Amino acid sequence: QVQLVESGGGLVQAGGSLRLSCAASGRTFSSYAVGWFRQASGKEREFVARISWSGDSTYYADSVKGRFTISRDNAKNTVYLQMNSLKPEDTAAYYCAAGSNMLPGYKSYHYDYWGQGTQVTVSS
Repeated sequence: QVQLVESGGGLVQAGGSLRLSCAASGRTFSSYAVGWFRQASGKEREFVARISWSGDSTYYADSVKGRFTISRDNAKNTVYLQMNSLKPEDTAAYYCAAGSNMLPGYKSYHYDYWGQGTQVTVSS
């Protein structure tokens, strides 16, 4: 069993930066791939980024590539999402999720455990 708690969301101006954290409990967290998803009001949840269990493999949605960076510190049971050059269209609730390292990780159903989300609002 893995429990996930996101933090770091908030209100930021366009062009600014935020770093989200996803803190996990559970001894086996380091064996899971972790993804970040987001859901804007009235829209479907969408994939943002994914990192493998070891951290040596990452990939991103085209909409955030070059602006967002996902990383992890397994010693701290934490995954991060550094978000730079934020745009108003990045406004959403952001969720982290943990799932099998064997799955691609770009779909919600690739993940077994989810956090409660943290709100990011980017003003223009």
